[in-house]
Amino acid sequence: MQEASFTNLFKTIMWIIAFYYIFKFLAKIFLPVLVKKAVEKAGENFQRQQQYNQYNQGNAWQNTNTNKDEIIIDTTNAKKSRETKKVGEYVDYEEID
Repeated sequence: MQEASFTNLFKTIMWIIAFYYIFKFLAKIFLPVLVKKAVEKAGENFQRQQQYNQYNQGNAWQNTNTNKDEIIIDTTNAKKSRETKKVGEYVDYEEID
């Protein structure tokens, strides 16, 4: 069984400091590379989504715009007004002194 001593405490503190600086050094090297790859991948996904949306909108535009004189208004996504349900009467109470 090891006893707690000043030298073991000092070694432990030195190991913690060493791991901290090693981690900090490696983060400076590898973190920019990892962030750059993540940003590139996000950009590629964004471009892919934009191309997909443009392709689908182009097809939808060609299919719905066959007659130049006809105007079609799509109201399926329009917000509907909310109706409030009347549950009962409002009773105004007065305080009697």
